[in-house]
Amino acid sequence: MSSALSGVTDSRIRPQHATIVGVSSILFMCLARLGSLNSLEQLKGKSAWLKENLKEALPSADTLGRIVSRIDTVTLREVNHHLYDCLKRSKAFELRAHGLTAVVIDGHESHASYLRCCDGCLKRRISKGTESERIQYYHRNVTAQLIFSNCRFQLDAEPQLPGEDEVACAIRLLDRIVVDYPRAFDVVIADALYARSDFFNRVIEHKKDVLTVLKDERRELMKDVDGLFANKEPTYIFTGSKGAQIECWDAEGFQSWTQVSKPVRVVRTREKKKPICRQRAGETEEPPVSLWTWVTTLSPHRARTQTVVEIGHSRWSIENEGFNELVNQWHANHVYVHEPTAILNFWLMTMIACNLFRAFYLRNLKPEYRKKNSMLHVARRIMSELYGSPSGCPP
Repeated sequence: MSSALSGVTDSRIRPQHATIVGVSSILFMCLARLGSLNSLEQLKGKSAWLKENLKEALPSADTLGRIVSRIDTVTLREVNHHLYDCLKRSKAFELRAHGLTAVVIDGHESHASYLRCCDGCLKRRISKGTESERIQYYHRNVTAQLIFSNCRFQLDAEPQLPGEDEVACAIRLLDRIVVDYPRAFDVVIADALYARSDFFNRVIEHKKDVLTVLKDERRELMKDVDGLFANKEPTYIFTGSKGAQIECWDAEGFQSWTQVSKPVRVVRTREKKKPICRQRAGETEEPPVSLWTWVTTLSPHRARTQTVVEIGHSRWSIENEGFNELVNQWHANHVYVHEPTAILNFWLMTMIACNLFRAFYLRNLKPEYRKKNSMLHVARRIMSELYGSPSGCPP
């Protein structure tokens, strides 16, 4: 990993601190989940662990902010690519039973403010009740995450630029990850916002399959689906996770979506979960029946109905094990420096730290240890290394 970090460059002229020192310091901060440059700076001259691993004095918080704002983002992405290659070569990624690897693409708003803005801020007008409209500034990125049976890998991220929508940003991200990771995934998954012809056609151009949620009742495709599946018995019924009964309707060859360059396939499900027994009241509660509709380019020969349903539901992993974990446990939404390049680089550094930590947890710790100790416990042990050995004192 140190050889990959040594390849990170920045645009500073005659720097006092080497780039690898700044990048390593930020990586240590992310791995320890400190969530603040000032918290890291307080360890300057006090942490024997930092002194031993950095080989020189820890830069100040302001210096670290300047370093990150000048880092070449391309070289930072190469660090994550190096980590992916190492895990791929060591066969750390376990494929699902259907054999298809999916990448989830989704947008995430990192923060919003009425007062502070920069050149990369997006703008929107907010009105509350009788108050006059106010301009709110915010940052949004589109992140790609690989889904494996045993883990998730944060692949790449792209900032949404002023004046463009989320799907245009996602297409730019897709174009890059297809070039950088040509064999890393087979299917692109996204929510209903991405059920657009330009997105579908771009995925098809890259010779990948795509699957998105279909919601808009006004679309001709949805009208055809409603007419075809109405009063028709399910084509497939199976039991899902947690005992849910799933009824499926599956049909291919829809040509109603004329803007897409090939016919599409539609899978609809009606899912009824097991009754919930409330222990305090002693009553049994019937959960609501959920309806899902997916549109995809996956053929029935490549993915059977149950596989499409499984892949479609796996989209939630970017919310639960992606954004939720990055924000609440890794402080990814924290604005360390309000500057477009710095915000993106800090987000990428957090992704790298998350991937590195998961690789360490899965590959370096024995299964018996993982049964007894959670990821959060191991993260606290890492933080304790920074504080546990003050400089000049025995460890």
